[in-house]
Amino acid sequence: MDRISEVCDDFINKFGGDEDALLQNLVRETYLTQLHPRMLSNWHQGSLLNFLVHLTGAKNILEIGTFSGYATICMARALTDDGKITTIERNDEIEWLSKKYFNQTKLDQKIFAMTGDALTITPKLDEQFDFVFIDGDKREYLDYYQMIMSKTTENATIIADNVLWDTKIFKPVASNDYMTQGIIKFNDYVQKDHRVRKIILPLRDGLMILQKI
Repeated sequence: MDRISEVCDDFINKFGGDEDALLQNLVRETYLTQLHPRMLSNWHQGSLLNFLVHLTGAKNILEIGTFSGYATICMARALTDDGKITTIERNDEIEWLSKKYFNQTKLDQKIFAMTGDALTITPKLDEQFDFVFIDGDKREYLDYYQMIMSKTTENATIIADNVLWDTKIFKPVASNDYMTQGIIKFNDYVQKDHRVRKIILPLRDGLMILQKI
């Protein structure tokens, strides 16, 4: 990142208010204990997710890909007393970290964390979601998207992270780069899908915001 980008990023992050001690500690421990800490959401993205939950009045959120729980906490904080977030993480080796910080939020009664394959778990959930955040296995983005269309309410908000994928989607893609191929396939499909309104924000690694219509 060049110096101008760094200055802009610092300035933009401050617009969402100050990152509190709990989230700062979560970031620090994620970087100390995880092999790929960059998978963590940051304060700017977390603030936007929090804002969108407030704005839409979402009551029932599905998150695919918990990682260490940063985005989960940001969204849970925006829920009203009767709100709920179900978050699914495939990697059971990071469950201890997210659970530790969920317990510290005092919002753990709103957070229902599950471990396993979202493609297997989600169809078995007997509920409809009005807000979905997709941040799981990039190879399965299109599978997630197709799955949740029957699990979401009318006018539901759907957000997909990493849709710009570090600009790899704009370059020749290796035959064994299944992550990039997955993102491209998802982007191409959604572009042609008239069931949703759509916009991409060039925030961090690209956030696609959709509204089901």
